[in-house]
Amino acid sequence: MKRALCLLILLVLAAGCSHRAVYENVQINQRNDCANEPPSTYFECLDRANKPFDKYQRERKELLEKPESDGKLP
Repeated sequence: MKRALCLLILLVLAAGCSHRAVYENVQINQRNDCANEPPSTYFECLDRANKPFDKYQRERKELLEKPESDGKLP
């Protein structure tokens, strides 16, 4: 029983780390894409690409918990 609990905890922690790793890799790709932006929008692009993972998670959670008002996609 104790072994199974340890394994479960390890799997949960590994899943959390992998989500962060995927997010960070996406950020790297977004930053690279910013190099193709015109100078006037380059820094705005970097600001969007540099959103911290914790902030991203909070915003995502809020959006998922928000009830849909009219059922239409934006």
